[in-house]
Amino acid sequence: MDNILGLLRIKVVRGFKLAKRDARSSDPYVIVRMGKQKLKTRVVKKNLNPEWNEELTLTIADPNQPIKLQVYDRDTFTLDDKMGDAEFDIKELVRVLKMELENVSNGTVMAKVVANRENCLAEASSIVWEDGKVVQNMVLRLRNVECGEVELQLHWIHIPGSRAL
Repeated sequence: MDNILGLLRIKVVRGFKLAKRDARSSDPYVIVRMGKQKLKTRVVKKNLNPEWNEELTLTIADPNQPIKLQVYDRDTFTLDDKMGDAEFDIKELVRVLKMELENVSNGTVMAKVVANRENCLAEASSIVWEDGKVVQNMVLRLRNVECGEVELQLHWIHIPGSRAL
């Protein structure tokens, strides 16, 4: 607990135009990794545009460590097929969290991260003040695959007694 900064809640919202890995469709699920932590969503059967709406929580000790996302197609009798991967960081989210935020209107955009060749963003990612907390919405373009994107929503959970950001 000494070196923990807080928790990162990652809502894996949905996938768009994921790659077909079975005869007609795929059975996708997402794995999120950071360091030795590994979290997984449920499998959505026969769907190239799955809606997970599933929350996964990582313990954050080093906010500079990248978070890796992998999408797989569940197979019954063979190894699961890779459906792409992506990577993102929370540096800008942490920068916004360090701001002294008081009297901020709901829906205020605190920062934007632009999509570029250095990141996996499919479009600009907004960091917004929403219902009394800082939330980052992002759509990641999957790499090492012919097509596919995954929508995420991130928000920070402060742990009382944890070291400060």
